[in-house]
Amino acid sequence: MDIDDIETVAVLGAGTMGHGIAELAAMAGYNVTIRDIEEEYVMDGYEQIEWSLGKLVEQGRLSEEEADEALDLVEPLVDLESAVEDADVIIEAVPERFDIKEEVFTTVDEFAPPEAIIATNTSSISITDLSEVTDRPERFCGMHFFNPPIRMPLVEVIAGDHTDAAVLDVIEALASSMNKTPVRVRKDSPGFIVNRILVPAMNEASWLIHDAEADIETVDSTMKYEVGMPMAAFQLADVVGLDVIIDVLEYIHDNLGGAYEPCPLLLEKVEAGELGQKSGQGFYSYEESRSVEIPADKTDDMVATRMLAVMANEVAKLLQEDVADLGDIDDAMMLGAGFPDGPTRIADEFGVDRLFAHLQEQFESTGHPRFEPSPRLASAAQAGGFRVETDQQTTSYETIRIEGPGDDGVAEIVLDRPHRMNSISEELLHELDDALDRLDGETSVRAIILRGAGDRAFSAGADIQSMAGSGADPIAAVELSRLGQRVFGKLEAIDVPVVAQIDGYCLGGGMELATGADFRLASERSTLGQPEHNLGLLPGWGGTQRLQHIVGLGRAKEIIFTAEHYNAKTMQDYGFINEVVDSSDLAERTREFAADLAAGPPIAQRYTKRAMHRGRESTAAGLEIESQAFGQLMSTDDLMEGFTAFMGDREPEFEGK
Repeated sequence: MDIDDIETVAVLGAGTMGHGIAELAAMAGYNVTIRDIEEEYVMDGYEQIEWSLGKLVEQGRLSEEEADEALDLVEPLVDLESAVEDADVIIEAVPERFDIKEEVFTTVDEFAPPEAIIATNTSSISITDLSEVTDRPERFCGMHFFNPPIRMPLVEVIAGDHTDAAVLDVIEALASSMNKTPVRVRKDSPGFIVNRILVPAMNEASWLIHDAEADIETVDSTMKYEVGMPMAAFQLADVVGLDVIIDVLEYIHDNLGGAYEPCPLLLEKVEAGELGQKSGQGFYSYEESRSVEIPADKTDDMVATRMLAVMANEVAKLLQEDVADLGDIDDAMMLGAGFPDGPTRIADEFGVDRLFAHLQEQFESTGHPRFEPSPRLASAAQAGGFRVETDQQTTSYETIRIEGPGDDGVAEIVLDRPHRMNSISEELLHELDDALDRLDGETSVRAIILRGAGDRAFSAGADIQSMAGSGADPIAAVELSRLGQRVFGKLEAIDVPVVAQIDGYCLGGGMELATGADFRLASERSTLGQPEHNLGLLPGWGGTQRLQHIVGLGRAKEIIFTAEHYNAKTMQDYGFINEVVDSSDLAERTREFAADLAAGPPIAQRYTKRAMHRGRESTAAGLEIESQAFGQLMSTDDLMEGFTAFMGDREPEFEGK
């Protein structure tokens, strides 16, 4: 499905978010059905749309004719089948409870066209979990609008573990057609981007009061007048609703652990019915007015440091978990939370080293996990800032990029053609060749992760268009084969351990590339194979030779001659995959695996690889290299460190000397 194929949008739920989303869709020119469980509810939503369109006319943002045309496109319904039977996209905006959403999605599946996309407006519930109650998890994603939808410019577009990347492209285009700015959330992580940063910050503000480190006036004065936020912490909490904050916090806490423990003060207020503006009492009283007076002269440096440190730590965690990149995080917080600047720029200007030091001090003195600094925050502090760290640690080409190495000695080579499923072109081969030259011999690099950008493929194989161009000239095709063989051979021979992180498709030339790595970790949803025989070709980048050294001659023949696709578990049984990991844990586990390798003895690793690879050609030659290396290693500092650590019952710290 393409954006041009969308004619009808169904919005399920006519409350504040639902009628706002329906209004946006109608203003964009789509036919809209808006549905709720009672006639009263759906008509209230319809009337809110009519009122809002009228206000836009009064403000000069719409003509009366445009408002009338938009309203004519909206059809209020109670019958769910009628609401979704002709829908191209279905946007769910029912109450934030899994059981309610589950019931809705089960019924939607029954009546909606099979090609229809389902998007949920959830602000916190797992996209993956919700998608799995449907029969179309690959056509399911998050489309998180912010309240009120008519005014707030941000839409978070969130991938579940099963979401097809093409579906995300369509939903981003749909958000853009509604005059919104979509920001893609690559990983289904609790709180996504905005709530993952804001909600822990509001929780920390409450902890400051609970622990008697500050009062409400000081916190809000600091946030508004020193930090520069459009709404102060407790003012914002009252607008959002303390019950909503607790719901999100408890969900994050259940999924990510003790760092997100809800502050007892928040729990006490919710239990007392003090929910914020909607109940007339929260941190402030709203019996006489909804406006809040915040003093400008009660700012406090410690409060500013604490609040910025907590938010910077959440940014670092999002980067560490690969939920979103730095620019998208900054954009999301400016568009969705009204930050005066991106949180990475704010942190950099304040001093990431100061923020890291504050958290480290608090963690050491209290032991509370909410203060534990993320490793990514530590590396940003050492580099001099988030953006300095990014500039230092990323080398970009046209088709790949190098990230790192980090403090753990791990560098990453990222195939950066997600729009083409990271297919391997001649240009990519040349750039990979150069990247390997840059990393080879770089003493700070102790291990390499090789992965694909995006969430669809490690690499789906050779770029067919490039292959077709070379195929017209046999001599050019021979040279292309030799180029791939040489580059993949260079990857295989590089002195440090290489770990392939396989998520999604790993086919043809992509599998040959993974064969050049020393280790291969794959998500359970990955698909691998050598389908070249289906094209009348053979694996031409070393696949006929290297694969048999890993899985044996018989299995290699089976994989190549059948040209079939294999799941990750089967390829683990065949000996090609070292570990199969849940897709949500793959990046973290691969990094952990590579970091463990990076902590090993680099000289011994180098000679071990050389001996093993040479031994494939000649056992005698391999044994000779082994004996010579054994002798050289006896005089290294690393050997003494290894023996000393063993005798002292501690982990060795090898330096490659």
